[in-house]
Amino acid sequence: MKKTDFDFDLPPELIAQAPLAERSASRMLVLDVEAQARQDRMFRDLPEFLREGDLLVFNDTRVLPARLYGRKDTGGQVEILIERVTGAHEATVQLGVSKKPKEGGRIELADGSHAVVLGRDGSFFRLRFESPDPLERLLLRLGEMPLPPYIERHADDSDMERYQTVFAREPGAVAAPTAGLHFDEATLANLRGRGIQFGYVTLHVGAGTFQPVRADDLKDHQMHREWLNVGASLVEQIRRTRAAGGRVIAVGTTVVRALESAVRDGEVQPFAGETQIFIFPGYRFSSIDGLLTNFHLPQSTLLMLVSALAGRDFMLASYRHAVEQKYRFFSYGDSMLILPKG
Repeated sequence: MKKTDFDFDLPPELIAQAPLAERSASRMLVLDVEAQARQDRMFRDLPEFLREGDLLVFNDTRVLPARLYGRKDTGGQVEILIERVTGAHEATVQLGVSKKPKEGGRIELADGSHAVVLGRDGSFFRLRFESPDPLERLLLRLGEMPLPPYIERHADDSDMERYQTVFAREPGAVAAPTAGLHFDEATLANLRGRGIQFGYVTLHVGAGTFQPVRADDLKDHQMHREWLNVGASLVEQIRRTRAAGGRVIAVGTTVVRALESAVRDGEVQPFAGETQIFIFPGYRFSSIDGLLTNFHLPQSTLLMLVSALAGRDFMLASYRHAVEQKYRFFSYGDSMLILPKG
């Protein structure tokens, strides 16, 4: 299977550059995979498609303001995008700079502190931050929210709130689990009142999520690493939900990747560690009965994942429908509910 099998035409004006005024005001394309049918709805209609006893699983990762700016000793400007915090003062990063620095090179930050280049890991750099503050505190002082590369503006104060889910609590991500951005407190209260259960995983989304698939043949693609935690309490929630006839609905592809990474002998088990799971058509899911997600980039691993759940032809036809109906795409865009079993 080739990456070009997952291409589609997307007019640039459909790429959402900012969130709507209200989180829950987005549209929702509902896919009934069994019936090969779709409905154009609003996200606020989500409760109509859920049943009492269903379990929504959210990713509770919290996005760090992970973009920093500085200067090399030679005066050249540097953009630093944290990929992963690896210690109190160290991180793996992407560097936006005209000439890549060598090991030992120093980058001066806005407060006069420095970051020292320790080495390289492929396309990433390892930095040590020479600051009295731990790195997470330094980011809170100097960092900018790391909006995705297809959003063609700098982050502003409003993004500190809106590029963050209302249930975010475990700091470590450098990209938002965007399906969760549609939920506000009123929506959560409505769902809770209808008997919908909530569960949580943690998967710290890395900047590698935006890296393109470079291999033409999917079997040659190697996924980036991300850290996750699927706790014992969630595993017990899933067991009880399934035993009672309820469904497990993942909120976002990061939840799918976390749960499927935790599957052992056909069932979700407690697991904390790294994953490089790559899900594309032909994969058999064990952990979920449905998925709420956003619209994904052409030829991306996330489009491949949802195609594995709904079928490539039906998914690409649904994307063409979404383009025709002028849905808003990507992180600040509209949503899609995939129900594989009707």
